[in-house]
Amino acid sequence: MKIYPVFIPNAGCPHRCLFCAQDRTTAQQLLPEAREVERWLERTLPQRGGGEIAFYGGTFTQLPLARQTCYLGLAGRFVATGRVAGIRLSTRPDALDDNCIARLQAAGVTTIEIGCQSFNSSVLNRSGRGHTADDSISAIRRCCHAGLQVGVQLMPGLPGGDAAEALQSLRRSLELKPSFVRIYPTVVIDGTALADLWKTGDFTPWPLDETVDVCADMLQLCRLADIPVIRIGLQADAQLEANFLAGPYHPAFGQLVRSRLWRRALLRAGTHSRSISINPDDLSDALGHRAENREWLAQHGMSSCLVTDKTIARGMLRTSGEDFYFDARPAQGGQYG
Repeated sequence: MKIYPVFIPNAGCPHRCLFCAQDRTTAQQLLPEAREVERWLERTLPQRGGGEIAFYGGTFTQLPLARQTCYLGLAGRFVATGRVAGIRLSTRPDALDDNCIARLQAAGVTTIEIGCQSFNSSVLNRSGRGHTADDSISAIRRCCHAGLQVGVQLMPGLPGGDAAEALQSLRRSLELKPSFVRIYPTVVIDGTALADLWKTGDFTPWPLDETVDVCADMLQLCRLADIPVIRIGLQADAQLEANFLAGPYHPAFGQLVRSRLWRRALLRAGTHSRSISINPDDLSDALGHRAENREWLAQHGMSSCLVTDKTIARGMLRTSGEDFYFDARPAQGGQYG
């Protein structure tokens, strides 16, 4: 789905979480005025189309009510004229009571992204989130019951969290059947409370390679549950990179994670055959960022086994006449899934 983002950096949020760095990760600092938003949408939106206008970067439902009404009314006019299909916003789980959800629905909101970060209340408390895991569960259930599309945001690697916690938080969110998931591994940004802990040695971020492995496990679980992961890792940004101090940040983090799943699949397939065929559109991820998987394949004696075939579906591998998914989901007739 096409997204038309309107950024409201850190607006409306009553908390300052340990990791929060909205003012350090985007060049935009000020809350946009309604007229500015209107002009941008007028220039950007097609005359007829789908997609959603999305209010990102802050806690939308804790903005002053007049500001919420202004933004939603503005976006709603473009929905009413058919230039876009709906409205999306991001908020906190403890800012979504029944009255709020009903008001958002009446204004034309179709999707709500909820910053859950973890489903472990101890991790949430140590991170200064100001809400509990039960708040997240309740908010997701209320939004789903109302018929809204619901996105869940998770942050593996928060203080007190480990790989087991990250996977358990993901499993708990998948049980609630969200429409999609975002995964943002925790990084240390200058000017945050987390940066202070890192500087004193009281917080150690996850290494990049370990984080890629854990996120590959998370992506695999989402794919097996048939729930899309629409983002893995922070969006590359010059402002972010100027303030980045430590942790598993990489401008191509999503590809690193997908490539790790491909690497695992190629190893499984390579134990049965020296000829593995994939769709040409999957070749970049299969070979990895800057072809890092090519060296790995060579180390495992599989440097010349990978070929492309347009007749193979995306996400599939073919070896010895059998097709199977790169994420290890069961495939009819495939013995390696």
